[in-house]
Amino acid sequence: MNHSDILSQASKEIRRLKGRTLDILEIKKPHNTEHVQYLSRVISKISPFVGNLLEFSIIEKLNEADWKDLGEWVRRDPGFPDAVLQGQLEPAPGIEIKTWLPLATEITARFRNSASFFRKNQTNVAVVAWLPEFILYGKPKIIDIWIGSAKSIALTRDRHYHNPPDYLVFEPEDTSLRASNLRQTNTNGYKFQGSVKLLEKARADVRRWGRKGLTFSSAPEYQKKLKELLGKYPYRLDTNFAKMDRIRHSDLEKFKARVLATRIDDRTLLEWTQGEWRNVP
Repeated sequence: MNHSDILSQASKEIRRLKGRTLDILEIKKPHNTEHVQYLSRVISKISPFVGNLLEFSIIEKLNEADWKDLGEWVRRDPGFPDAVLQGQLEPAPGIEIKTWLPLATEITARFRNSASFFRKNQTNVAVVAWLPEFILYGKPKIIDIWIGSAKSIALTRDRHYHNPPDYLVFEPEDTSLRASNLRQTNTNGYKFQGSVKLLEKARADVRRWGRKGLTFSSAPEYQKKLKELLGKYPYRLDTNFAKMDRIRHSDLEKFKARVLATRIDDRTLLEWTQGEWRNVP
């Protein structure tokens, strides 16, 4: 089995969790309307905790399959991706797990890893949509799952954000000689902060790069040009950079629309996000 075979089988195993209620924690049923309103405001705060527990559940599911002595799925904490098949293949095939509580509407998870990190397309990303089994209370239930190539997400992100000189996407520095825990694999986004006059000057600089100047590249010579812009004009680090909900990945957008159109108790999840929880009996 090669990387592609392993990730294909791993994705099938993870998708089998769709519709499953997980006995990992339970939110008690609210006893009055005030309690319902309170839960609606704070329920998103438990999503990171549920996400960590889901990682363990997914790894257990993966290890139930036959990997033909290629290794065992283990959790990386800290590290990227969340789950890797530790064994014979290098780089290790992996799954990065992102959880989404649709009541929060936006997929708040970020994806900042450089596309150059995925030269062997060795990593997939799994977005797991979950809710308490009774909307605001009960055990976590997996509503739907989307799985796609990490490289595809990274390339889509870079194409979406990168727009010199207004917005610059920087590749990480070459840190391959450092210890593994000190290596950098994340991209960063910078937004222009100067006047209209300065922006016009910066655009003139970019036009001198030629027709390919607007196309993102991880090549050192192109990244050097971006650094020259950063040194010459005012920019700010964009702390909202790389939110998965905003990169406009077409398959991920279809998944989001499908989840929000899912009907639970005669209402769509989109309707629940818009306040239909007030009518919970």
